[in-house]
Amino acid sequence: MSALLQVRDLGIALTEPELRDLVTDVSFDVAPGERLGIIGESGSGKSLTALAILGLLAHPLAARGEIVLDTPDGPVDAVTARSRRMDAVRGSVVSAVFQEPLAALDPLMRVGAQIAWPLRRHRGLRGDRLRRAVLDALADVALLNPEQIARSYIHEISGGQRQRVAIAIALAGDPALLIADEPTTALDVTVQAGVLDLLQREVTERGMSLVFISHDLPVVSEISDRVLVLRHGRQIELAPTRQLLTTPAAEYTRSLVAASRNLDAFLPGETGRHRSRGDEA
Repeated sequence: MSALLQVRDLGIALTEPELRDLVTDVSFDVAPGERLGIIGESGSGKSLTALAILGLLAHPLAARGEIVLDTPDGPVDAVTARSRRMDAVRGSVVSAVFQEPLAALDPLMRVGAQIAWPLRRHRGLRGDRLRRAVLDALADVALLNPEQIARSYIHEISGGQRQRVAIAIALAGDPALLIADEPTTALDVTVQAGVLDLLQREVTERGMSLVFISHDLPVVSEISDRVLVLRHGRQIELAPTRQLLTTPAAEYTRSLVAASRNLDAFLPGETGRHRSRGDEA
C-alpha cells in the first residue's frame, strides 16, 4: 500500500445505554513522512479518531469502517484486528503522545523503567545495551542529567520534563507514525514552544509520519502539510495547509480561519510564535 495509514468511512458509536453516533464517515490517508493536522472544537471527534487508530476504543465505544496500517508483516485493520495483534503494532508501527503526561505515565515506576519497557519489547534490548538506550532516549528529548531523570519518579520532575519523557517512551520503538493528541495543552505556555519544536525535530530526523491533533489552528498550520477539519463528529474539509488557510471551501473552516488572529504569521514557511527557547522544560 502506498499510504502508511488509510482511514475509510470511519464511524464511532456509543453503544450503551442507547446507540448514538459520535463520529461519522471520516476518511483520510497519511503518507510516509507526511504531517497531517486534525483540528476541531471540543467534542468534534479528534481524540476518538486517534484512539480508534491505536485500537484503544473500549466498550461501550465501537468503531466501524476501515483503519488500515501498513506494517512490516502486511496491512493491519485496527477496527477488526485482535487485541494481541494491535499490542504488537502499538509502539513499533504507531505510537502516541497524549495531552496529560500525569495520566499517561505510571506514578509507581521510575522513569528509566518506563522507557526500558518498549525498548525491550520492540527492540529486544537487554543488559548494558538497554541501559545505554534508556539514557540515549532521555538525551534525545533534550533532558539534562539523563541518569538522574532515569532514577526519578514522575512526581519528582516538572510537567515539561514529564511530557518529554512521554515522547521518549512513544519514540522508543521507532514507530513509523506518531499521533500527538493535544501534546502541549496541559503545559505552561512558557514550555509549550520547546515541546513543539522537539516533536517537529524528532519527526523530521526520524522520517516519521505525524498526526497532530489540536484545537489551535495557528499551531496546526505551522506543523502540518495537510489539515483535516472535524465538527460534531463529521468531516468538514481536508486540504493542503496553505490552501485551507487562504481559500477554505467550507463555511465552518472560514470561520476558524477568521477567528485566528495574526494568521499571516503562521502560514507555512513563515515565522510563528512557537519557536525553541533553547532550554529544557
